[in-house]
Amino acid sequence: PGANRDISRIVQSYPGVAFSPIGYRNDLIVRGGAPSENRFYLDGVEIPNINHFSTQGASGGPVGILNADLIREVNFYTGAFPADKRNALSSVLDFKLRDGDMERNSLKATLGASEVSLASNGHIGKKTSYLVSVRQSYLQFLFDMLDLPFLPTFTDAQFKLKTRFNEQNELTVLGLGGIDNMRLNTKADSEDNEYILSYLPKIKQETFTVGAVYRHYAGAHVQSAVVSHSYLNNRNTKYRRNDESHPDNLMLRLRSTEQETKLRLENSTTFRNWKINLGINLDYSQYTNTTFQRVYTNQPQTFDYHTYLGILRWGLFGTINYTSMDDRFTASLGLRADASDYSSTMKNLSDQLSPRLSLSYQLADHWFASGNAGLYYQLPAYTALGFKNNNGTFANKYNLRYMKVSEGSLGISWRKGDTFEASVEGFYKDYDKIPLSVADGIPLNCKGNDYGVVGNELLTSTAQGRSYGAEILVKWLIAKKLNLASSFTLFKSEYRNDKESEYIASAWDNRYIFSLRGTYNLPHQWSFGMKVSCIGGAPYTPYDETKSSLVSAWDAQGKAYYDYSKYNKERLPAFAQVDVRVDKTFYLKHCMLGFYLDLQNITVSKLKQQDVLMSTGIIENPEAPAAAQRYRMKRIKQSSGTLLPTLGITFEY
Repeated sequence: PGANRDISRIVQSYPGVAFSPIGYRNDLIVRGGAPSENRFYLDGVEIPNINHFSTQGASGGPVGILNADLIREVNFYTGAFPADKRNALSSVLDFKLRDGDMERNSLKATLGASEVSLASNGHIGKKTSYLVSVRQSYLQFLFDMLDLPFLPTFTDAQFKLKTRFNEQNELTVLGLGGIDNMRLNTKADSEDNEYILSYLPKIKQETFTVGAVYRHYAGAHVQSAVVSHSYLNNRNTKYRRNDESHPDNLMLRLRSTEQETKLRLENSTTFRNWKINLGINLDYSQYTNTTFQRVYTNQPQTFDYHTYLGILRWGLFGTINYTSMDDRFTASLGLRADASDYSSTMKNLSDQLSPRLSLSYQLADHWFASGNAGLYYQLPAYTALGFKNNNGTFANKYNLRYMKVSEGSLGISWRKGDTFEASVEGFYKDYDKIPLSVADGIPLNCKGNDYGVVGNELLTSTAQGRSYGAEILVKWLIAKKLNLASSFTLFKSEYRNDKESEYIASAWDNRYIFSLRGTYNLPHQWSFGMKVSCIGGAPYTPYDETKSSLVSAWDAQGKAYYDYSKYNKERLPAFAQVDVRVDKTFYLKHCMLGFYLDLQNITVSKLKQQDVLMSTGIIENPEAPAAAQRYRMKRIKQSSGTLLPTLGITFEY
């Protein structure tokens, strides 16, 4: 309910995962970490991003790329990351797609309020199965009807081919791609939309990933080879007051591409109660960026540069798993090491050693205890690594290090078969070497939940952070009847600029998250679902009215500047919403016809935000020197939250 068939929104119901009621986005904010700290895998192939209109240097967007109809299962790791999954600090989502049906071919069409999709699965010959999906949105019509300030449209496609040559060898080839175009709805020029229209750029993106996984089964040994290539082309353009008639109005023109070619080789061996997995990975990344951008720090500046960056990365990993004869005790010990040739400080594998340990023990009937601890590393975003100053040199090359987090958790659970589970888990995360924005004086990890680009600025790896809390989860399943789950997370997320500074609340410090969701199957193929979501108020920073009112400052970015000396000193109120979904299915000869109604925020809850500081466009002191001229400012009340209805039809033959 409320997910509208978007896997990112489904995952937001998991324990420890926050949701944002602001901006119609589905950023994954896991255990107080930033949206940039998550990694995604699809049948073993790494996918850089799973959202349309992604924020380059972070993640998230208004809608996901993956078609949820094709997904068989999701393994969601908020700690104890598998050693073969690298470059994550907060979570790893390991998606497994269904295999195509080797018995028959089928076709499924879905028509919703915002998109139309066509999917097919089946077989080609006796050895190859296939899945394929194509979607086309008309989300812009819904957003226009709701009088929202931006109009997004997208097209995406994905496929999976799996060939089983014989009992020992199989090959899986898969692909995922999207084309995005976000226009500004300048007709929606109400006072509520004026702020967003003043700074939000036009966004065009193309992204794709293609990969192949080859597996050889040799008795107790399984060898795997994974090769993939990913591509992102991101273009952002912004003119002052959205007036493109004069080149002097240009505030931002960004043209950026990211390409990653990856190879991973693994061998897995099983004997008795032991399983050993060893492997290596080798990646080559290319990042290009041509940027014209007006900024204001203490004075107006213009960045106009071109970047080409090639980075070679390599890593080693291994895992030993043990399960006792009676299955009551399991243990997993993993180790990986990563390095890159970006700078001399990142070249040594020993500097990025990443051990991890997981233990689980059945204390008594139905009672289980588990715990894990690990040290994890992540390379800063390409936008940060490739940022150049006006001298044409990489400004961050000798300032940045691998980010790292030390993480541990301990939990206890009570399970009764597959029908009921209740668990409590406590966690602690300690961050180090986090990039700090020199201009703003805040960690880069506290940015990334808005559209645009994150990381293209002067940085230094001095910030630290911590996040800690506890999660409670209850699940109840009655086969073919009821699926009920509830979670509550109480946590605190903090950062500081360096070892001498005091901790302050991070941008993700909502303090608590509650979710109650369930689906009940009624007679005659009816089903009803509901989700209740609550989240504590996020901290926010007051505006710097003195700086924001300067004509040269306002014209540089088209929005107000924050007073970072009061960073996150204020807090928004808590927010809650209710989502409802109703499904009706008809089974006819050789086909299925389904109807669904999905209502997000049926309570029409609204979150009151900080009043926005806006320029009126009137200069109060036109006789003053240009550097001292100021706009007359005004404040606009802001609130988020609206009812989003979706009526859909599915047909499967």
